Amino acid sequence: MAGRRKRLTLRDIADETGLSVAAVSYALRGIQVPEETQVRVREAADRLGYEADPIARALASGRTDTVGVLCGSLEDNWQQSVAAALGRALLEAGLTSAIVDAVNDPLTEVTMTKRLVDQHVDAIITLPLDPRSPHWVEAARDVPIVAVGDGLPGAATAAEVVFDNTAGVTDGLTRLADAGHTRVALLTPGGVETPDRPAEAVVRKLAPTLGVYADFLTTPHDLEAASQVVQEVLSSEDPPTAFLCLSDSIAYGVYAAAAELGRTIPDDLSVIGYDDRPVSRLLSPPLSTYRWPMAELVATVVKVTTKAIAGKHSRRKVLPPTPQPRASVGPPPR
Repeated sequence: MAGRRKRLTLRDIADETGLSVAAVSYALRGIQVPEETQVRVREAADRLGYEADPIARALASGRTDTVGVLCGSLEDNWQQSVAAALGRALLEAGLTSAIVDAVNDPLTEVTMTKRLVDQHVDAIITLPLDPRSPHWVEAARDVPIVAVGDGLPGAATAAEVVFDNTAGVTDGLTRLADAGHTRVALLTPGGVETPDRPAEAVVRKLAPTLGVYADFLTTPHDLEAASQVVQEVLSSEDPPTAFLCLSDSIAYGVYAAAAELGRTIPDDLSVIGYDDRPVSRLLSPPLSTYRWPMAELVATVVKVTTKAIAGKHSRRKVLPPTPQPRASVGPPPR
């Protein structure tokens, strides 16, 4: 069996060029030696096939060129898309992404944050589960943090790119009320309400003025679990006739539950989602939902992350939703 190839070292280049190891190190970093020496050392390094040890380079520079992308739950199709798009865009910016899943568990989110900090990532981009968790305050002291979707109250974030959820929830509930619905279930992936996720506060304030009774349910992203929650709600004594889902992934659970119970959309149930995943247009009927400006989101997040790594903080940016009305909303059954 062939042995493992020996990694070339600075000593090998020093032997090749007749220079000291220190001079070779300076030349590769472009400091303290003449330009002609730098050229000679780089030519020797290329000829020998030398590649810098990334760990040693990180120790020397204080940079790993790695950004942690911590997602609340990759069961959510939208978060999958955001993570993938960020990974590609960071790569184009010369950075590697370490994508981590908190599996919809706040304790795992704490553990994964600490692990990324311990790995000396240059920054953390987070789509947080629990923005109010005190661990964010501590983490932000150790590494630049860019929050997406939610600000992190009390933490000195380097940047925050959030959504106008007040506008989205207000528009969704109003559309259902205008269609004639008076009993609506709001399905949310997390029970934590924050200033950037004010769905419950918005609905409690708005619902009475619209003549709507709204119930709130925490619902997982995965299809089977979301379907089970919805089936239980629809089997109650006075079930809702419409669902406002704060994720398209959760809305898919409403479709699955309706099929399981022999209900049709929108004749028996109306559904509105959030995030406008591509498959939402292919459902029967297509899902009414809200689209966020994905290209602007990714470009903004990468821009503020690279600035954060350079030690510069950015202003908070709020992105608006665009309604995508489709055939999943109709009048309540008579």
